Amino acid sequence: MKERYDYLVDLLNEANYNYYVLDNPTITDQEYDKYLRELITIEVEHPSIIRSDSPSLRVGGEVIDEFQKIKHALPMLSLSNVFNENELMEFDHRIQKEGIAPEYVCELKIDGLSVSLHYEKGELVTAATRGDGVVGEDITHNAKTIKSIPLKLKKKIDIEVRGEIFMAKKTLEKLNEERKKKNQPLLQNTRNAAAGSIRQLDSKIAAKRNLDCFIYHLPNPSDYGLKTHQEALDFMRNLGFKVNENNRLVGNIKEVIEFIDEKTIQRDDLYYDIDGIVIKVNRLDQQRSLGFTAKYPKWATAYKFPAQEVLTKLQDIIFTVGRTGRITPNAVLDPVIVMGSTISRATLHNEDYVLEKDIKIGDIVSIRKAGDVIPEVVEVKKERRTGIEMPFQMITECPICGSVLQKKEGQVDHYCMNKNCKARLSEAIIHFVSRNAMNIDGLGEKIIEDFYNMGYIATVVDIYYLEDHRKDLTLLEGYGDKSIDNLVDAIERSKENSLERLIFGLGIPHVGSKTAKLLARRYQTLERLMEASFEELVEIGDIGETIAKSLIDYFSDSKNQAIIQELKKAGVNTSYLGKMIVEHETFKDKTFVLTGTLSKLSREEAKVKIEDLGGKTSSSVSKKTSVVIAGENPGSKYEKALKLDIPIWNEEEFIEVLENAEK
Repeated sequence: MKERYDYLVDLLNEANYNYYVLDNPTITDQEYDKYLRELITIEVEHPSIIRSDSPSLRVGGEVIDEFQKIKHALPMLSLSNVFNENELMEFDHRIQKEGIAPEYVCELKIDGLSVSLHYEKGELVTAATRGDGVVGEDITHNAKTIKSIPLKLKKKIDIEVRGEIFMAKKTLEKLNEERKKKNQPLLQNTRNAAAGSIRQLDSKIAAKRNLDCFIYHLPNPSDYGLKTHQEALDFMRNLGFKVNENNRLVGNIKEVIEFIDEKTIQRDDLYYDIDGIVIKVNRLDQQRSLGFTAKYPKWATAYKFPAQEVLTKLQDIIFTVGRTGRITPNAVLDPVIVMGSTISRATLHNEDYVLEKDIKIGDIVSIRKAGDVIPEVVEVKKERRTGIEMPFQMITECPICGSVLQKKEGQVDHYCMNKNCKARLSEAIIHFVSRNAMNIDGLGEKIIEDFYNMGYIATVVDIYYLEDHRKDLTLLEGYGDKSIDNLVDAIERSKENSLERLIFGLGIPHVGSKTAKLLARRYQTLERLMEASFEELVEIGDIGETIAKSLIDYFSDSKNQAIIQELKKAGVNTSYLGKMIVEHETFKDKTFVLTGTLSKLSREEAKVKIEDLGGKTSSSVSKKTSVVIAGENPGSKYEKALKLDIPIWNEEEFIEVLENAEK
């Protein structure tokens, strides 16, 4: 019996390897099913002989209570991104500046989720997600159901490998056909489908999803006597891992670009989704020489494909009201999938934008995600017009309260001037709790809208008395005692925020987060800021008459004064808790632009240090820029600084100047 059992395990594992890794079936599906049934029968009758690499484990069945955390022995770093040929050439130039003439390995960037696999004596022990790069989640029970992940290697070896779990395009299509018949929500894309499948507590669900996995990285290749990344890929392939056959070793950056051009054309013909090309220096000694930044390896980067554009019909144009009363036209679209997400709305910004693009209701329009995030209308396909399209007409009254809209001279936007407009009030609360303002975790846009409509929150002050409604909240779906406790804790923590968050959160027109911080540092308390005169405010650099007038108008309003008093009464801090500005001549009244990745401190930390010494930071390079600070992968800002002959500091120079100034 044991001899027959071992024969069946080896036979079926070999069949799995040939089918799922080599794409070369050696037995029929019927034969596989017959042998698997025989194997499972033996295991039921003789459980003591079950092997850890039994293909019966692929069927699933293990159910866990929750995902455990796993700390990675070596961090799973992400890659820097490049978006065009110029940035690719800059990546190559930085490597060549180090005296390295590199060969590159080009790999397809699989659109899935990263996984780390640990083996001891050749047997799979744990599988973990990337998580935050340091700590991931244990998904071993689900990884075992993926037939391209070997349960047992061809050598009894201790090893960690990393790869990408993904779902094939046809698998998603089949899955969605089944879900449609059951009236279940359709899965949007292969990446989300794979991620959702691998995070199931019940491994039977993951097993039914037919996930796949490519292995592409060996964290410690030199431990195995390897000298190149290409050798590492071959080494992992020979151990039984599925390694993508589309990888290619090339001699220079010109051949990298040729590879990208080729795969861009072939992209739609692949049986899996890719969202770019990964480029790695091949020689391991050169990788070690180049090293790492705080976040990225310097010897690798990812070329991201340009934003995808699709066509759809613009069915209507509706109008929304923001917290300042600004009216925004929005396109209502026939739902269409763009970059894996279903898009049915897109902003049209303002009246001038719509008229300039000659957008009409009924038009066929091109949609894309700006920066692969925000949906926008790119252009109208005027050649597709039929003559029944309806011209755009800007509204004259607020769609919520009916107030007559106003368009200020010299501005493109229309405004609802009714301060008590319901839409403005709810948007103001949403802004108040947002990340850059009071940062109250758990109060998202939808929840604010629900609480506003239910009467629990009418102004920002009511947020701090939400616990008074605890009994009512527990009756709502999804609001148990624990979730309410977490929300109350987040609200309490927000009371301790520094003044600049409160100033920004109040939603004073024209006062952004940077201006709020400038004012908080200058006046130290909200009371002092409220007493500031127009003449005093306009003397502050970067304030100007528009912001000064807005501040005076806001703090002169008795309703705003009452809200501020109520916030103080609720325990909200109104003092600046940050560092005082100690001006230094190197930084005072100078404008700095940060570009690229800094390795010794984050970009936000760098901005704080500059501002603490009296300097200003900007996101764009202009003639007014004093210094550009360039980290790794600096991009177009670096090039513009060169053209404008603006001084450029590298990170080492910046740190040295900082240290001298701080002394």
